[in-house]
Amino acid sequence: MKKQYDILVIGSGIGGLVSALILAKEGLKVCVLEKNNQYGGNLQTFSRDKLIFDTGVHYLGGLSEGQNLHQYFKYLGIVQDLNLEKMDEIGFDKITFENDEIEYPHSQGYDNFVNQSSKIFPNERENLISYVNGIQDVCNQFPRYNLVGEGKYNEDILYINAKDFIESITSNKKLQKVLAGSNFLYAGSDKTPLYVHALTVNSYIQSAYKCTNGGSQISKLLIKQLRNYGAEIYKHSEVSEMIFDEEQILKSVKTKNGKEYFANKFISNIEIKTTLDLIGKEYFKKSFTKRIDELEPISSCFSVYIVLKPKTLKHFNFNYYHYKNEENIWNQSYYSEENWPESYMLSATVSKQNSKFAESLTILTYMNYDEVKQWENTFNTVAEEHERGKTYEDFKSEKAEKLISEIEKKFPELRSQIKAVHTSSPLSYRDYIGGFKGNMYGYTKDSSNPMKTIFSPKTKVSNLFLTGQSVNMHGILGCTIGAFNTCSEILGKELIDERLTQVLNQTNEK
Repeated sequence: MKKQYDILVIGSGIGGLVSALILAKEGLKVCVLEKNNQYGGNLQTFSRDKLIFDTGVHYLGGLSEGQNLHQYFKYLGIVQDLNLEKMDEIGFDKITFENDEIEYPHSQGYDNFVNQSSKIFPNERENLISYVNGIQDVCNQFPRYNLVGEGKYNEDILYINAKDFIESITSNKKLQKVLAGSNFLYAGSDKTPLYVHALTVNSYIQSAYKCTNGGSQISKLLIKQLRNYGAEIYKHSEVSEMIFDEEQILKSVKTKNGKEYFANKFISNIEIKTTLDLIGKEYFKKSFTKRIDELEPISSCFSVYIVLKPKTLKHFNFNYYHYKNEENIWNQSYYSEENWPESYMLSATVSKQNSKFAESLTILTYMNYDEVKQWENTFNTVAEEHERGKTYEDFKSEKAEKLISEIEKKFPELRSQIKAVHTSSPLSYRDYIGGFKGNMYGYTKDSSNPMKTIFSPKTKVSNLFLTGQSVNMHGILGCTIGAFNTCSEILGKELIDERLTQVLNQTNEK
C-alpha cells in the first residue's frame, strides 16, 4: 500500500528538521529522509577514544532567556532539555596575532563588550559603542531576527560591505582586525556583506554557550519532538530520483534502496546544486540554473581533533582565533602552500573527571577543495565505508603535524600532552554534510551583488520548497530562521507570525 504524506523533507540538517517540526505541530503528516547514518547535518558528532567531538557546531549564540534562538527553541519545545555551558563572559572569543602578546577579547553583553575592549583601546569607547549599535541596527532590519517584525527590510543594507563598515567605525588598524577577528564563523572575505557579519556575531555578543556532550543533542531533541507529533524519520534513505506526473507536479521520490515516497509537497534541505541536479534543470528557468551554476562555494576546512592525556592541559572556556598575518585577515582562505595554515580556530572541551583540565582540543583551519581533489572519486561515511588509501592518510598526517606545530607556539608543552590525533578534510565535509566541494557555509556572498546568493524558498516547481544554508544564511540561527521562512510559504506568514507572537507574549508576561 502506498503511503501519502502531506510534506516530505529531503535531508535532516537543522533547516529540514525545524521545517518538519513546524509543519508537524500544525497537524500535517510529515516524513524526513536522511542519507547518512546520523541525523543532523552540521549537528553531527562523532566519538573517538570514548570522547564526543562536534563536526560543525562548536558554540551557540542568543540562547539566554528572551533572546532569539532561545525563543525559537522554546516554540519548538526543546530549549528546556538542552544541556548547555555558558562560555567565559569576559572573553568567549579571544583574537590573537603572531608576535603580539595581547589576547583581545570578544565579551558577552553589549556593555561588557565595549568595557572590556576599552581597557585595551581606551580612546575607542565611542567607536566601540557605534560598532555594537551598528550591528544591532542591521539585525533589527530583518523581521524574523526578532521572531516577528513589521514590514520588509530595506534592501539597501544588503549592499553594505563588512570590511568597509568596520573601517568606517574606527581608524585604529589593530581594532579593525580585532572586530573582524572571528570572521572564520562565516568565512569572511573583503567581499562579505555587513549583514552576514552582523547576523553571525551579534547573537554571540548577546550570549555564548557550548553544548555539553555535543551539538547532536539538538537534532536528537528535534527528532524526539517530531516523533511526538507523529512524523516519520528514516536514515540510510538517500533520494536518487524525483518523479513528476504529466502536469509537471512532483508526486514522489525514490531512494537508493528502492523505496518510493509520495507527498503533496516537498522540502529540499540538501545542497542547492545537488537539488537542481536531482530534479533536472529542465524544470527551471535558464537564468535560474545559470545563477546556480555560477555560485562560488565558500572554502572548506581541515580539522584536527586532539585527545589529551588526563590532567595535562588547563581548560579554557573560550575560543582562540589566531592569525599569522593580521594584514590578510579578510582573505584567510586564499593561502599559499608554504604559508598554510595562515590562521586557525582553537577550542577546548572540559574534562568530565576534573573541570580544571581539558580532555580534548578541536582545531579548524581553511583548506581548499583542490588539495584533496585527487581523492574526490572516493566516498567514505559510516553508512557507506570505503578507504581512501595510504596517500590520503599520509596527506592528513602531514597537515595535522603542520597545524599542531602552529598551536605549539601558544602551548609549548602540547606534544607531550597528546594521547591521540584524529583529522577530517574537505572530503569529510562533502560526504557527511553534503556541501558542494565540502564548503562550510554555502556560497560566497558579495556585497556588490547580494541578491545572487539570496533565494526564495518557493521554486518554479509549484510544490517544491527549499531550506538550509545554501538558500540564505548559514549557522544554527540562520538555518532556523530560514526554516520559519520556508514554512511561511507553506502555511502562510500570518499563521507563523501568530504562533511566534504567542511565544513573545509568554516571555513578556514573565
